[in-house]
Amino acid sequence: MGKTISELILEYFKMHPNKNLPHGPVVDWVTEQWLKKHSTSPRDPWRGIRKLHQEGTLIKEEKGVYRYDPNYINKIELQDFPQKIKKAILKRDKYRCIVCGRGRKDGIELVVDHIKPKDKGGTNNVDNGQTLCMEHNLLKKNYSQTEAGKRYFIKIYEKAIANNDEKMVEFCKKVFDIYDKFKINGHIQRPNGNKF
Repeated sequence: MGKTISELILEYFKMHPNKNLPHGPVVDWVTEQWLKKHSTSPRDPWRGIRKLHQEGTLIKEEKGVYRYDPNYINKIELQDFPQKIKKAILKRDKYRCIVCGRGRKDGIELVVDHIKPKDKGGTNNVDNGQTLCMEHNLLKKNYSQTEAGKRYFIKIYEKAIANNDEKMVEFCKKVFDIYDKFKINGHIQRPNGNKF
């Protein structure tokens, strides 16, 4: 079966103790090792690096640079929902991504995401959780929730144009109008500029 992605990441760091390592070479090495036993690339090794940091195993030196110190012990509360709360959130959301509706039955990996991040005061309760597929979780991590939403509607709009779906095109226009009305995420240009 081979090692997990996390085990491979930790193995690489343990081979280079007390060295500041950018995530790029770590990801490359993990991918190379993973492909020796699997036919597809490992899923998000960089996310595994971040998780090891959150668990207190790795020290973050700067953005994208981590270090393994064998003598370092950091008991950090993992910013994750307890298993019981996770199950309640997944059940409430019917085991489907709240953005795209895909779920386990579609072969999609799901995550339980904090609506308001813990580092911004969010809690680990059911009301602060939502079910997302990996794609939309990554989109949210890279952008704020409203930015992710606007980018998602841009995708929907472009697909509706390609499919000549006038009803969906009109719906998306109305959504973009609301973004404009409330001056939210104006730095993300709506399709065709501000005119349709």
